[in-house]
Amino acid sequence: MKLVSFELGGVASFGAVTEGGLVDLREALQRRYIDLKELLSSNALSEARQAIEGRIVDVRADRLDEVRWLPVVPNPGKIWCIGLNYAEHARETGHEVPQAPVVFLRSQDSQIGHDQAIVRPMESMQLDFEGEIAIIIGTTGRRVPERSAWDHIAGYACYQDASVRDWQRHSAQWTPGKNFWRTGGFGPWLLTRDEIPDDAEMTLVTRLNGQEVQRASTRQMIHGIAGQIAYLSTIAPLCPGDVIVTGTPGGIGARRDPPLFMQPGDVVEVEVDRIGILRNTIITDT
Repeated sequence: MKLVSFELGGVASFGAVTEGGLVDLREALQRRYIDLKELLSSNALSEARQAIEGRIVDVRADRLDEVRWLPVVPNPGKIWCIGLNYAEHARETGHEVPQAPVVFLRSQDSQIGHDQAIVRPMESMQLDFEGEIAIIIGTTGRRVPERSAWDHIAGYACYQDASVRDWQRHSAQWTPGKNFWRTGGFGPWLLTRDEIPDDAEMTLVTRLNGQEVQRASTRQMIHGIAGQIAYLSTIAPLCPGDVIVTGTPGGIGARRDPPLFMQPGDVVEVEVDRIGILRNTIITDT
């Protein structure tokens, strides 16, 4: 399934994207679940699948431009982000390959959905692209062994961890540059775990105005998906709706000569071959 959070006519809901269009799952499930996070927390994915079967779509495929896409999970309890998780990216930033995952956090309101505008803050001209793969947790776990880590995954999405580079470098802490309002693209949907074999290779590509700027395979990750889940669940319980953003490959704009930063009017895409394409435009803050 392709699960989404969305707004239509000013009303927020969640649903599933099918070949025919969009099914409003909150209505199809008779409002038993208020949002996608509650659906995951209630272990109700099988119920959602049954509700979709044979149901007429609420928004036809040719009218999806009327939908405002929200971050896949608009209200995650935790957004864990992994830094320097590809050797090429570690080298281009002048870092050693990390022995343990480099971890930082994002806030909920730093995120936007598919086809929504990433906001370049007026305080900076250094808005950089970082295409990534996101994991959405479906089952609570603490100190999860790597061998069973996959059982805690609800599904996967694309992520644009856009970074305000000069603010990121104000101190040793990356938090300011990673949490500006509406800079993190999260979408286009949650592709459920059953659609992708566990530990299958995925290819990640970032494009800026149609030009490829990043490409990598999950096989190139320093710390794999199962290892990230095991590590982070040692720190705190992973809960349904939590998000893990697994790291960006080499090719970031700040390390190019000359640097390549995103400008108002640009279109940035993150494509993961087994998931889909997340697309965001760039605007400037007002």
